[in-house]
Amino acid sequence: MPESIFLEHVGDSPRMRILQYLIEGRDFDYTLTDMLNAGVSWGTLNTLLPKLVELEIVIKTRKIGRATLYKINLANPTAKQLTNLYDALIMHQLEKIEQKTEVLAH
Repeated sequence: MPESIFLEHVGDSPRMRILQYLIEGRDFDYTLTDMLNAGVSWGTLNTLLPKLVELEIVIKTRKIGRATLYKINLANPTAKQLTNLYDALIMHQLEKIEQKTEVLAH
């Protein structure tokens, strides 16, 4: 799997993978099982998530049965800055692709 532009800039660590996953799906909330799609192990997720919740970067949104759902806390300054960085990196990458496409078209 190619490294994302975000992880290339902030470092490819399990914590950043979880945050990237939540930033990409910022409009939704996720169970722990969903977050395994971030490419981290169950043990790592269970170790890192409580710390992210404690720092209020990630918040618990609701419970469905026994499952607790989580999402990125965009009211938190750190989470907001990481989200802004993610968006800026993606926009910059898209602009570079667009410029290359224009050059090839001429």
